[in-house]
Amino acid sequence: MNANTATKAYASVEIESGVHAADPHKLISMLFQGALLAIANARNGILHKDIPAKGAAISKAIMIIGEGLQASLDKNVGGELAQNLDALYSYMCTRLLVANVNDDVAALDEVAGLLNELKGAWDGIRQAVSAPAAPAPQAVKSKQPALVYGRM
Repeated sequence: MNANTATKAYASVEIESGVHAADPHKLISMLFQGALLAIANARNGILHKDIPAKGAAISKAIMIIGEGLQASLDKNVGGELAQNLDALYSYMCTRLLVANVNDDVAALDEVAGLLNELKGAWDGIRQAVSAPAAPAPQAVKSKQPALVYGRM
């Protein structure tokens, strides 16, 4: 086994064990991180004219956004926020397709910026819930930090 293969195997095991140990909130955060990493790899593929790598990375980002983040939205409980996120995720997937067809780094950067904002807000929920502060409203005290994502 060469070093590259060993590194990939280790990373795979670490990701799997992280997924098994993660709570639903952490899983969503991991999806954001995975999509951002895939977009960074796609950007690198475009810059290095590596078409197969670009295509694989964009496909992975679309899969994470569509089959992970978007599919896990609970539109019945999440209401208007979940509907808006659903539309935003559809837009992101469309922009990623445009990036793939046109080698458009700006489209990748746009989607990465949106995902970074969402990830920051999502991670902020965890910090707000776990921070010792003034008594929080009952909705914040629940075990689920947000009800927007529910199908995990």
